[in-house]
Amino acid sequence: MRTIIKTGSACVFLLGFVLAALAQAPGRPAFNFEREVRPGGKGANRLAVDVGLLSGAASPILSDLRLYDNRGREAPYLLVPPPSPARRWMPGRILPVAATKDTSGFEVDVGQAVLTDRLQLTGIRAPFLKRFRLEGSGDRAHWTLLVAEGTLFDLPEERLRQTETGFPAGEYRYFRVTWDDRRSGRVQPPALASARFAEPLALPPPLSWPAEFQRLPSEPGRSRFQVRLPGRRLPVAALELDVAPGHLLRPARVLEARLSGDKITPVTLGSATLRRAEQGGLVAADLRIPTGPPEGRELDLVVDDGNNPTLALLGVSIEFAPLPWIYFESGAGETLAARFGNDSLSAPRYDLEAMREQLPRVRTAEANWGETRRLLTQQAAEVSPLPPLGAPINTSQFRYSRKIAGAAPGLASVRLDAAVLAHSNPGLEDLRIAGPEGRQVPYLLERRDEPLSLDLLLGSPRAAPPPGGDRRRERQTGAQPPDRRSRYALTLPYAGLPASQLVLTATARVFQRSVSVAISRPVEDPRSEPTVQTLADADWRHADPDTAAPLLVLNLPRLKTAEVTLVIDEGDNAPLPVSSVRLLLPSHRLRFFHPAGAKLRLLYGLPRLAPPRYDIALLAPRLVGVSGTELPLAPEEGGAAAAAPFPAQKIIFWGVLVAAVLILLVLLLRLLRTEETTASTPGSAASPETPPDAR
Repeated sequence: MRTIIKTGSACVFLLGFVLAALAQAPGRPAFNFEREVRPGGKGANRLAVDVGLLSGAASPILSDLRLYDNRGREAPYLLVPPPSPARRWMPGRILPVAATKDTSGFEVDVGQAVLTDRLQLTGIRAPFLKRFRLEGSGDRAHWTLLVAEGTLFDLPEERLRQTETGFPAGEYRYFRVTWDDRRSGRVQPPALASARFAEPLALPPPLSWPAEFQRLPSEPGRSRFQVRLPGRRLPVAALELDVAPGHLLRPARVLEARLSGDKITPVTLGSATLRRAEQGGLVAADLRIPTGPPEGRELDLVVDDGNNPTLALLGVSIEFAPLPWIYFESGAGETLAARFGNDSLSAPRYDLEAMREQLPRVRTAEANWGETRRLLTQQAAEVSPLPPLGAPINTSQFRYSRKIAGAAPGLASVRLDAAVLAHSNPGLEDLRIAGPEGRQVPYLLERRDEPLSLDLLLGSPRAAPPPGGDRRRERQTGAQPPDRRSRYALTLPYAGLPASQLVLTATARVFQRSVSVAISRPVEDPRSEPTVQTLADADWRHADPDTAAPLLVLNLPRLKTAEVTLVIDEGDNAPLPVSSVRLLLPSHRLRFFHPAGAKLRLLYGLPRLAPPRYDIALLAPRLVGVSGTELPLAPEEGGAAAAAPFPAQKIIFWGVLVAAVLILLVLLLRLLRTEETTASTPGSAASPETPPDAR
């Protein structure tokens, strides 16, 4: 009886626990973020889409956005796409305006008061660069300041042109343009001036956001920057740069890492030529780079500097494409809660859709966003849906093994250094990340656009004979001219490095030298001298004493040695002061999900190993452009294969070969002894030493 009572009590307790768990289960899907929405009033409201919503939403079309009232009930809304930009223009009549000592200008009459938001001027004789002020009026008696201080220009040689200006939409018939003539010459009135019609739901100014950026290592003649976006899959339309004052004319590109096959490689999203001209204190500039929408949170900005100094970048602004807006209705004007950040949700469907056609005629109040609150941790969103460990691998076959620093579970990355590049296969096919019990951790190999930069030590050059001497006597006696070349021994980090670039810096301002890089190749004949092979050579010249000398770049092939010689032909000059030597190598990193509590090792150094195939390539959109934890590598350790460099098959082969040679030698010795014994035995065949009569 007690057993039955205990069993029943346990069942009741278990049933109560299940019911309590079900009662506490959330009735709504899990979201990453929650924000307050403050209506501007009762009834219809208009809510702008901002960067906070775009960066936190799981979908670029905002299909995961949900609104809730203070009772937890879902509030319907409509996502209204941006209207197409208005392109209808109304030409106006040019009216003269009296000039003053410092100003001149004109007025424009479009014939009737219309809703307009932009003025276009054509037919002003180029080149010009002018500051101006713009005013608007409906009766030519009361004027409204539209643009307090603007700039218009048309510079054909610099390929810079801006002859339109925008302003807040309003109903105007007359426009007054006042030129500032204090810093530039006067210009003639335009041949034509037109005002653009503004629709009731015209496009607002593009949303802009200041982005974080940092300078990256780069080769000579280029400036590289990494631009951090506030979120993934943002509708970015362009990057607007802010640079230091001065003239500027440089090509620029915007790159992003994308999956290509089973590797991540940089892809160009947009390009433009950065232009900036200054005349009399006025500036005309076009520093906008149109781009396609990125997938991740990191963009690479590459600027070709040519022979100029590196670009002095002061700021980067993200310009977004035209964005939709949110329409909702509030009965009492109470605060709503917007939740978003769930990639499993599809776009909602509400009966409010019946209001869509009437929206252009509905007056709406402007709602505002409140504070953002994170509901889920970022680490929970970065956990891989795949098994953390893959197939096992024989770790003893690899010649090199390196510990990977521990990290919390989630996305991680490892940058490959010179040791990995030198000791792995040329295509990096033999890289493996080994976890517990030798099981592989899937990864994606990413090829970076910026190089891996290493500083090399430059010793003292070999002493050269002093200049001078009797050249005529040298020619008569056949004496060799003195060697006036400076030779520097350069030690690369490792032998077997891939193709690279050697970058030299000199402190001298005026010089001309022939520079080469060579290696000594040993010969098989010990009586011969080693041969010298030139790997790269170039002429290094600079003739401007007021500027620093350009860097010299020498392209090196893949080398089997770590010892090279830098040779500088000094002529009859003093040795060229070389201040620094850098080695630029290809840059790669591995992206993977770090298993919880696992100790990982990077393995490499196994020739003829086929590249791995992992299902993690299917998750590339979640890995590309997302900053995970960057983990350092421990120093190299020799694996079991390094201690026994020859496989067992080779050992057996050489052992059998040596044994066969020994057996042949033993048989040959026995045969020789047998012949000697036979020759010395009486009654045997006559030998050359035995006379014929002795038989």
